[in-house]
Amino acid sequence: MDASSAQGTWSDILREVRKKISSQKYQTWFEPIQVLKLEPHKIVLEVPNPFFSDWFEEHNLPVLKEVLAEQFGEVPLIHLVVSSTYYEQEQVPLPRLDPPVPIASRPATVRWLHNLYPRFTFDTFVVGKSNEFAAAASRAVAKEPGVVYNPLFIYGGTGLGKTHLMQAIGHAALEQDPKCRIYYASSEKFMNEMIQAITAGRTIEFRQKYRNLDFLLLDDIQFLSGRDATQEEFFHTFNTLHHARKQVVITSDRPPKNIAKVEERLISRFNSGLVTDIQAPDLETRVAILRAKSQRGQLAIPEDVLFLIAERVQHNIRELEGSLVRISALSHLLHAPITTDLALDVLKVYVNEPNRSINVAEIQNRVAKAFDVTVESLRGRKRTSSIAFARQVAMYLTKDLTQCTLVEIGKSFGNRDHSTVIYGIDKISSARRSDAALDKKISDIKKQLRSR
Repeated sequence: MDASSAQGTWSDILREVRKKISSQKYQTWFEPIQVLKLEPHKIVLEVPNPFFSDWFEEHNLPVLKEVLAEQFGEVPLIHLVVSSTYYEQEQVPLPRLDPPVPIASRPATVRWLHNLYPRFTFDTFVVGKSNEFAAAASRAVAKEPGVVYNPLFIYGGTGLGKTHLMQAIGHAALEQDPKCRIYYASSEKFMNEMIQAITAGRTIEFRQKYRNLDFLLLDDIQFLSGRDATQEEFFHTFNTLHHARKQVVITSDRPPKNIAKVEERLISRFNSGLVTDIQAPDLETRVAILRAKSQRGQLAIPEDVLFLIAERVQHNIRELEGSLVRISALSHLLHAPITTDLALDVLKVYVNEPNRSINVAEIQNRVAKAFDVTVESLRGRKRTSSIAFARQVAMYLTKDLTQCTLVEIGKSFGNRDHSTVIYGIDKISSARRSDAALDKKISDIKKQLRSR
């Protein structure tokens, strides 16, 4: 297809996309894209930067695929290329690309046919205490499908990495066996496909598609709640795959026993394998996730900014990474360095401000009075043992009684580094356990602050 025809077809595609999403989302995520190549079997799109590519792939690619399927009757291979302008401006070396493989010579089972996001692999999944068991179980399933933990049922809150882990299993299985038949679908997609098949009189085709897989990856099973016909169909699909020792992986936002309006026989089958959960990540894991994300985007993000984001966004990895994307994008657009001040401005818009009924100034005043030092010395640079210790107590109480981040605490005490704040907090926490007098003194200060 020549450049003029490609641009015209792309305009038609965008017109359909615009009907399915909000104007703001369209302007932000579709208008900046440039089409480089457009054919029924392959599309190459140029995007502004790596973060845009990651975010678009995860949040906007499905609607584009939907429109492409309507236009071409199939979903072509979609390749996102970061604009060379980004690498020139950021002085980042261009990534080395392997020579393209001709369409005709590609194996029949390429990843995009399986609806697996390329970046959702074990290599990009950050393991911490909150998810280490689920990650280990997932690796075991990928290594020996249908043998151990079948089905594997992973549950946890929104945005904690369930889909990432599920798709990582698929990628690992494909690396072991490129001919492996893997299909990823949400429960809603499963239901909609079933309804379409019944309407079109293609029920047999639908069943052949799902019951001849090596891996079925079904996301958000809780959406089958109350869908009796869909549950019936899935029950027989599950039985067929399980009896053939094919692997089933299921995710949910709650454990099987807590899913309402789901048949007992299905709950029993979910529990027959391994049920494991993913918890909200701790601070260290959240920082590690942000660090990995910034490294993939080849961005140098200051540690204090990473800690600031990690402390402010605590319960959702998707929001955690999204905050980093927004901060990076704003820095790029304004040609401004990434600082804690810039990060705070962005986070104010997307994250609720912490409740500070007790403020830092009040804590500093109480501690200064209790330890016979001045407030100015707590905020200053003096490091005499008495002042340093009182300052550490004040930092400890600030962390305990407010929702201030480590970065914000450091700023309130003479622009100290977050690592200095952590050291001070840990020191006082340890001292309280061994020094009864200090423990009582700190408890008295807390009572005074809370009853002020």
